[in-house]
Amino acid sequence: MNTPSENIINSIRAQFPALGISVGKHKLVYLDNTATSQTPQRVVEAIDRAYYNTKANVHRGVHTLSQQMTLLQEEAREKARAFINAPSVQEIIFTRGTTEAINLVASCIGRDWPDGAEVIVTEMEHHSNIVPWQLLSRPGREIKLRVVPTDEHGVLDMNTYRNLFNSNTAMVAATHVSNVLGTVNPVKEIAAEARAHGVPVLIDGAQAISHRAVDVQDIGADFYAFSAHKMYGPTGVGILYGRRDLLEQMPPYQGGGEMVGHVTFQKTTYAELPFKFEAGTPEFTAIAALSQAIDFINETGYDLINAQEEYLLQYTTGQMLKRVPGLRLFGTAPGKDAIISFLIGRAHHYDTGLLLDKLGIAVRTGHHCAQPLMQALGVEGVVRASFAVYNTRAEADYFVDALCRIAPMLQ
Repeated sequence: MNTPSENIINSIRAQFPALGISVGKHKLVYLDNTATSQTPQRVVEAIDRAYYNTKANVHRGVHTLSQQMTLLQEEAREKARAFINAPSVQEIIFTRGTTEAINLVASCIGRDWPDGAEVIVTEMEHHSNIVPWQLLSRPGREIKLRVVPTDEHGVLDMNTYRNLFNSNTAMVAATHVSNVLGTVNPVKEIAAEARAHGVPVLIDGAQAISHRAVDVQDIGADFYAFSAHKMYGPTGVGILYGRRDLLEQMPPYQGGGEMVGHVTFQKTTYAELPFKFEAGTPEFTAIAALSQAIDFINETGYDLINAQEEYLLQYTTGQMLKRVPGLRLFGTAPGKDAIISFLIGRAHHYDTGLLLDKLGIAVRTGHHCAQPLMQALGVEGVVRASFAVYNTRAEADYFVDALCRIAPMLQ
């Protein structure tokens, strides 16, 4: 697809009220989409409707409001199932986000692992796909992480990955897209190798879901996790896809209402999937709004999203390389997503971000919850600019102009 016209992008931008605000004397240029995307009006209106018209606890009432809210939640579950092509709604579990989804899998599937069990992860993992596996260690039982390195471009060393498998390998946990480098990992190949060894694989899809179509059956993932707030949706909601046979074998994550079949003081039985893993009152108003975020992506289309983001990535990177003195880029993998991580000379990333904020430009600075990757890169942190479909060439030009303006102050 050709680069979308300015009229098309402006029509998309018009759906996002936050893009029209000012930061001080400057119009907001929002380039922190990897951390969280902005939200279209339709999502906020869906939350309003739920609070004003149908707010009642789900699956627990015979009255009309409860039935209506339950229907909205379960419609969202079906929409999420179709969105990632999961075989069944019973394999779609609502969580608070990607982090909780990964913790759920780690806590449940790893509960009875023996001492010395190993989890293969990549060097580019977010902390939420490192720490949950480390938490499984306890006195008398050590869970070890085996790490797949990256090359100088930010590409995974797949030969090393294949050689890490042994009789102790219990799990593979890999990110679909790096939140620092933008690298799109070969998750289908990763999953196939794990399957050949009889090892389950979890894919952290937090950074992929808003940029590319995800088909969990085609990938071959046993688990796939993502968050609504990174895909134009509400905060506080995530999705865990899990293969049904594995979910049925796993013990519950939490105990409480909704996840039970029958309770006595002597014994408790558990509810059927997916409710077995959904203890307590869910964030049902936000779950209802998730439907609208999925509709927005489906109606906009991944072809258009990819075309705009790819154009902005290539254009902005080219302008930065030509014009910004002392530029240091991190992550140059082919086919990467629209994330640009960089430093200007030896300037501290925080100083760069602060100066950009004074000009109305929102970027992310720091280690991006990826400290092991920062260590591998030999830096404490980087500045990260990340694009979404609603960003424009004019914003890219303003961003590069701003970098040229502040670069002398940082030398």
